Amino acid sequence: MTAPFSSYWRELANGTRTEPRDRLLILLLAPLALAYGFIQSLRALLYRIGILKSFRLPRPVISIGNITVGGTGKTPVTAHIARLLLDQGYRVAVLSRGYGGSLEGQTVVVSDGATVMLSSRECGDEPFLLASTIPGLMVVIGSDRYAAGLLAMQQLDPDVFLLDDGFQHLHLKRDLNILLLDHSHPFGNGWTLPAGLLREPVRASQRADLVIHTRCHETTKTNPGLEHIPQLNARHEVVDAIPLTGGEPLPLDSFVSRRTVAFAGIAEPESFFENLRQHSIQPVETICLPDHVHYTDEIVAKLESTMKRHAADCLLTTEKDGVKLSSLPTSLASKTWLVRLGLNIDRPDYLDKNLRNLLQ
Repeated sequence: MTAPFSSYWRELANGTRTEPRDRLLILLLAPLALAYGFIQSLRALLYRIGILKSFRLPRPVISIGNITVGGTGKTPVTAHIARLLLDQGYRVAVLSRGYGGSLEGQTVVVSDGATVMLSSRECGDEPFLLASTIPGLMVVIGSDRYAAGLLAMQQLDPDVFLLDDGFQHLHLKRDLNILLLDHSHPFGNGWTLPAGLLREPVRASQRADLVIHTRCHETTKTNPGLEHIPQLNARHEVVDAIPLTGGEPLPLDSFVSRRTVAFAGIAEPESFFENLRQHSIQPVETICLPDHVHYTDEIVAKLESTMKRHAADCLLTTEKDGVKLSSLPTSLASKTWLVRLGLNIDRPDYLDKNLRNLLQ
């Protein structure tokens, strides 16, 4: 999808476009959505009754995933839980699909906790970001996460697994199933793909053991039908910015008076730009790029021309984008800053207690 159409489709699918022509398009897509939802429900049923087999690893598995396509903040939540467990002395291994990497489909160790062995182009954006920013974290990629877990057991001997983006990966049994819901549109417009954001019908959320509402800046009402599932609120907060070329971080207020261009190739780039604005940073221009974008010469030229047109003195982007910017020309790289995200959970003691109970 091109960026304009991708933006239009996301607005349609999350329920913010409600003009008659938008509703007509949803009606046209409804038969496909119903068929897709039926197939996903049938698949889940076949796993539940044992016709399709699920396998268990010899260590606890914590799944972190969502029920919608796009960004609900899975990577920051995975990073947060990984740090909590590492701080408690556990050996933690993340199992990731490796989406977008050249080795996607293969089962490969990305990091043994001491050395990152693959590049972001090989293993994908999220696995590389986790491996390169969290000391001691082990990361393995593989489309079959059970096979990836067995490889980790053989080579790394972890105490606990984090199943990244694992809500639909029913081939692997999990001991704690965490579902992330975006506070602003938890189920989109209520339709499954391609008419909506849902990967599965809403009732699939009943599989969750814990729900975390992300990007939540106020008290969240319990979603109907999920009242029996423990629920936490979380919000992503920008912490500081680090230079792409290496060096000490700067507080965000250092950028308030500067002429900045902000860009992001993530599922919800507007959420990143809004985070900047909440810290009184008003970019002279924002550039939305597709999720998992590859920074081609054309995109780099666009960044350069945008800076010149506005006489901007720096570029601001996300850490996830930063792992793909190693080929930026020095003239741009020296002016590029990566904004780091932190996670604030309203009841951190509850999450900590659940993790301790699971592992003890």
